[in-house]
Amino acid sequence: MKKVIIIGASSGIGKALVEVFSQNGYEVGLTARRTELLKEIQPALATKSYIKYMDLLKPDESILAFNELINEMNGVDIVVINSGTGFDSEKLEFSKERSAIDVNVLGFTAIAVASANYFENKGVGHIVGISSVAALRPYRTCPAYGASKAFISFYLRGLRHKFTRQKKDIYVTDIKPGFVYTPLTQNNGKMIWVSTAEKAATQIYKAIIKKKKHAYITKRWLLIAWLFRLIPDFIYNRF
Repeated sequence: MKKVIIIGASSGIGKALVEVFSQNGYEVGLTARRTELLKEIQPALATKSYIKYMDLLKPDESILAFNELINEMNGVDIVVINSGTGFDSEKLEFSKERSAIDVNVLGFTAIAVASANYFENKGVGHIVGISSVAALRPYRTCPAYGASKAFISFYLRGLRHKFTRQKKDIYVTDIKPGFVYTPLTQNNGKMIWVSTAEKAATQIYKAIIKKKKHAYITKRWLLIAWLFRLIPDFIYNRF
């Protein structure tokens, strides 16, 4: 039976991904700070599951927890690094900007490195990072969020280059969601083309199974990505 670990599985896209993978026959490892929410999810899963406390604000401890979870699961085939945070405000606060960097950059990197080392030793595997359409263009009210998501995408490209040169059967997928209904976006009244977490998770799962290098979620956000690349700064800055 195939096995997957979902980092940040307590709510939103992570929770929906756990359910989709389980429905498709995968044993699932669930990690989050709020393990009480993971325990609420667990009984409804169709396959065997494992729970592990993880706080990406503590990267060294997260690496230890990640490796413990792999041992408890007797190996893993796919790792999805989904945890992330960000804030949207006209008034920037260093504490909030730092939180986005600590989780989305340092925390992500901790698990990405641990995953890469594990799969490199194994010789096969799949690393998935949840970035964002926000990685494509900076935005004035959440610069750290967009910058941190851009870091994730670029880091994943680096890992893909590494494994391609090694000619190992290790895949790397960069997922860029647009707006999705999650606890992170529940107070955002400016969203367009909003997807449910369930629909997003279904499309993410399909992209992973197809071993895509990158995917926009939902698919219509590919159009926005195309526009972002074409619009010059003097026009973009008016928005």
